[in-house]
Amino acid sequence: MEMQALKQVLQENGIVGAGGAGFPTYAKLDPRAEVILMNCAECEPLLKLHRQLMEQQAEAILRTFDGIARTVGAKEAVIGIKREYKAAVKAIETYIDAYPDMRIQLLDSAYPMGDEVVLIYEATGRVIRPGGLPIEEGVAVFNVETVYNVYRALERRTPVIDKLVSVVGEVEHPITLRVPIGASIGDVAAYAGGIKVKEPVYLVGGPMMGNLATEHDVVTKTTNAIIVLDKGHALIQRKNRNAAIDLKRAASSCCQCETCTSLCPRHALGHPIEPHKFMRSAANKDFQDTNVFLNTFFCSSCGLCENFSCPQGLSPRSLIADYKLGLRKAGVKPPANVEPAPVKESREYRKAPEERLEARLGLSRYNVDAPLQPEDFWRKEQRIHKVKILLSQHIGAPAVPTVEKGAQVKCGQCIANPAQGLSVGIHASVDGRVQEVTERYIVIVCQ
Repeated sequence: MEMQALKQVLQENGIVGAGGAGFPTYAKLDPRAEVILMNCAECEPLLKLHRQLMEQQAEAILRTFDGIARTVGAKEAVIGIKREYKAAVKAIETYIDAYPDMRIQLLDSAYPMGDEVVLIYEATGRVIRPGGLPIEEGVAVFNVETVYNVYRALERRTPVIDKLVSVVGEVEHPITLRVPIGASIGDVAAYAGGIKVKEPVYLVGGPMMGNLATEHDVVTKTTNAIIVLDKGHALIQRKNRNAAIDLKRAASSCCQCETCTSLCPRHALGHPIEPHKFMRSAANKDFQDTNVFLNTFFCSSCGLCENFSCPQGLSPRSLIADYKLGLRKAGVKPPANVEPAPVKESREYRKAPEERLEARLGLSRYNVDAPLQPEDFWRKEQRIHKVKILLSQHIGAPAVPTVEKGAQVKCGQCIANPAQGLSVGIHASVDGRVQEVTERYIVIVCQ
């Protein structure tokens, strides 16, 4: 397919990165892409949906991935997958011989292997400059579910109306299922059976970079997991942090051991992010070296420093996030044209094993099977009666509503067009009646 035609299909069908920040996929199609890379590394602990989807849909996914490579004129298509995902690797090997320009790159079970910058280096040896985009190094990255959504748009004429979500943690029956966009977190969690704790808390997106949510929050195009934990779990306590207390703890306890910096994945790739220096300057209100604060823009917020590295249990990642937000609000922009230092020779010996990370987080007992259900599973056990579809589920401008209150809509119908600039369409995820339309969301009552 010609590139502009494919871009139009992806934009109109609302395809964005199915995880992370939700970057519109059509904008990644670029003739500069020498390598396209498929991310099957499940960056966060406990997530299983990408490997499960690959096991079941390898033929369609590889065919679509090859089509994307041909459209952009890439010389090579690489599938980055952890070697421990044996069933998914076997499924890929069954079909990959049909694509001579495609190869598998087996990866270690280390965190954050699914981070885009880390994955690119592991799979291609290319280093993305601090603050740079992969395309600058001739690389475009797509995750497994995103490629599958491209397949559905091209071959099934189906826009993005639903999302694969793993529901794990303190639930009776951990499960991975496809649910309509806009379904509430509470309704989706109910498909995993009863909740086993009296005071449950929902962690959405993963234990390291995910956020706390209520049962009334909703599934978006980037929701990969709902982790149900007890209110008293140490990870939940850390998420419910107090920035002022974190600073005081840093001032009293940070011993400048530099472990946070030594184990920082971005620092190991030559990016000028040094959490130990930030902690020293922030805790002591020392603003002599402004680069310490400006370089926080290059933090990926993977959370390894505060959830694994720090022997004192301090919060570098969270404090860095606070400072980055403050700088952005003040109109400060990231440093431009920063070149990375050489990759650290010690990098290979300072990877964080995922198994040890799960143990440190107190999550090992939740790493169990969460079987992937058939695509229409949620309809057979109807628990979803209303959806609240956000108009901004992606980087860029929110979509513009095209329906009014009281309108009858069909599943898959476009209910919001792409706005000017970087934006994608939004579609009804159920049949029903439009109950409410605002600048932020559209509510549909199911029929």
